[in-house]
Amino acid sequence: MSEQQPVVRVWTCAVRTQDREEYVDYVERTGMEAYRSTPGNLDAWILTRDLGDGHTEITTVSRWESMAAVIAFAGDDPERAVYYPEDDRYLVERDDRVRHYLQRA
Repeated sequence: MSEQQPVVRVWTCAVRTQDREEYVDYVERTGMEAYRSTPGNLDAWILTRDLGDGHTEITTVSRWESMAAVIAFAGDDPERAVYYPEDDRYLVERDDRVRHYLQRA
């Protein structure tokens, strides 16, 4: 990936809909806080989508100045998802890999 364009990092999981608000609050205190406090992070969001089957899809989207900034957050394997201690309590589905995209104007 080019170091000249911002990089967008996307990760998706699913939780029980009854746990949605509690998990979103947890992600705000862990992953979003870690994203936003890492130099080179431009911004970050949490998206939710009710799947209608008792589960809610959660997607985190973060924008970074460069792939080097992503590596500073995620480590040497930036496509490996970063988990926090209580994720297992909530997650019913998870992507272990993260997708990265170059942001185009």
